[in-house]
Amino acid sequence: MNEQPDWERELITKLAGAALKEQTRARQWKIFFRLAWLAVAVALIALAVSGRNQDSQNRLLDGTHTAVVALEGAISSENDSSNRLLEGLEAAYRDKGTRGIIIRANSPGGSPVLSGIAYDEIRRLKKAHPDIPLVTVVEEVCASGCYYIAAATDRIYADKASIVGSIGVLSDGFGFTDAMQKLGVERRLVTAGQNKGMGDPFSPANPQHEAIRHELVDTIHGQFIQAVKSGRGARLQVSDDTFSGRVWLGAQGKQNGLVDGLSSVRQVARDEFKAEKLVEFTQEEGFGKRAARLLGVEFAQGFATLFGTRFY
Repeated sequence: MNEQPDWERELITKLAGAALKEQTRARQWKIFFRLAWLAVAVALIALAVSGRNQDSQNRLLDGTHTAVVALEGAISSENDSSNRLLEGLEAAYRDKGTRGIIIRANSPGGSPVLSGIAYDEIRRLKKAHPDIPLVTVVEEVCASGCYYIAAATDRIYADKASIVGSIGVLSDGFGFTDAMQKLGVERRLVTAGQNKGMGDPFSPANPQHEAIRHELVDTIHGQFIQAVKSGRGARLQVSDDTFSGRVWLGAQGKQNGLVDGLSSVRQVARDEFKAEKLVEFTQEEGFGKRAARLLGVEFAQGFATLFGTRFY
């Protein structure tokens, strides 16, 4: 048998050793960069936590201020606006430097359930902290569910061109039965329970189901009306249009008692609370919390899709 020349064997050994070293070096660099990115992430988190702690300390040491909490966008489980509003209010009440609290409202409304929960919680917080005034200042719009929540505060202010009101409830949906007939599509729905298929857009309208939907909507509307009457009291000038679902401009709302006056966030802080410094208490939502909440939202979408009941 011919033996492999020494120089070839030596070359192969060197090449194998060089390849092994290169792989080892690549793994080392990979580990290094991973550790470096981890260190950067940890540093950023620590900086953020430190900044929040320092901000909290500054609030306590800088004297009095006006706390501002935003209520923005649709009131729904998906954007968690009502829950973040309540968390911000609780933080503002805990702060020793808070002279007064402003809800900066800019929302078209949304879920009647979440709006009702926020209304009740605000009344509880007000009772627990009677010395700290809480008012709503409307920017662009505060309608339906947003106005439901605002009615729980001590006073409501708006710009003369703001949109307020819309004290009503709707439950919308679609019907595709005629289109299905034209296309030759047959609906084959099997249910256990005579009302289980209520709201199915692919089945003909059922008078019994429609009566149930009207009852649900009327009941929610009654809850909304009672909350507004309780919150606004004698300031509210009730007319045939008050609870009809229509909206008003801020200037009109001042005349019919939906708002207490025309003002802005800075003006209320300066003139009413005598604390011109504004401190934002709106809570930011972390990625983990948002991901967990959205998983829960997926299970709740069925009912919302079926009935579409909301305060828009």
